[in-house]
Amino acid sequence: MHAHAETHLDQSITGRFKYAILLTSLTLVAELAGGIWTNSLALLSDAAHVFLDLFALLLSLGAIKLASYPVSDTRTFGWHRTEVFASFINGSTVFLIAGIICYEAVERMMQPQAVKSLEMLIIAAVGLAMNLLSAGALHSHSHDDLNVHSAFLHVIGDAAASVGVIVGGIIMYFTNWYLLDAIISVGIGFIIFWGSWRVIRESVHILLEGVPRGIDIKQVAFAMQEVKGVAEVHHLNVWTICSHIIALSAHVVVPDCSNSEQDEILRKIEEKLFQHFHISHTTLQVESARCTEAQGAKQFRHRPRAASLAHAHAHPHQHPHGACQGHHHGHDHDHAH
Repeated sequence: MHAHAETHLDQSITGRFKYAILLTSLTLVAELAGGIWTNSLALLSDAAHVFLDLFALLLSLGAIKLASYPVSDTRTFGWHRTEVFASFINGSTVFLIAGIICYEAVERMMQPQAVKSLEMLIIAAVGLAMNLLSAGALHSHSHDDLNVHSAFLHVIGDAAASVGVIVGGIIMYFTNWYLLDAIISVGIGFIIFWGSWRVIRESVHILLEGVPRGIDIKQVAFAMQEVKGVAEVHHLNVWTICSHIIALSAHVVVPDCSNSEQDEILRKIEEKLFQHFHISHTTLQVESARCTEAQGAKQFRHRPRAASLAHAHAHPHQHPHGACQGHHHGHDHDHAH
């Protein structure tokens, strides 16, 4: 019954995304053609902003589709990272577009050009109406789904930019102050710079396996240690697989417990991680004795090189002291999402 409800919810969200994508695509075409027709750089700038957000909507829809693809022996995390890679390419592309817009705007400030302000005003108003319809379609699911909420904020940003173009069109219609078109373009250009930079920064952070923004790894460790029976948490790693899947791996010291008690402790840890931090993919290794190594993230060991292996065979040595002793028990878990 629960699976059926989840499937119905995904279908509802997918339908709303497709509706928003259609409206946003029409807005992009209208503002791109309208910007060329009316000679309005502000409309073309807004079209670039719409393009950035259209890509974000497509990524959000793609994330739902990618989540349905099964993992394989060669892709144990499936195709989720495709979303992050696409985000990086999109952010970089639109960042360059924003640079071109600002360059053109500076040139127009030095030599203002006449704009068909009434036509520009009408096209921007159509764009605003499309944005509001898209926002209305996404609003009902934006409070309980982070993916939808992100897309909703993008559409609202489009609407705000359209309002700026409309106000500029009204002023130019009554005053013929065409310099305002370039000024608005610079404003929208900086909004695009900021939006694309955030996309680039976040995608690079994910690709570099950084701790997800908004998560304090010390708070995660403290929350895990609050579970009754947990003596220590170490070798803790938290990273993002894609925008809606956060993963964690850790060693958990649970002394003097039976296997059934260990399983119950792990279940409570996983529930707490999911409820408090939205961590849905966990890999926990249970140990029965405290570790003498420093707590925190485990330092990585590089693969030995041929010269190092030859030296090790020539001079055999014992393993370093301070390794964890006791029973080890691995535990993997995925929450449905």
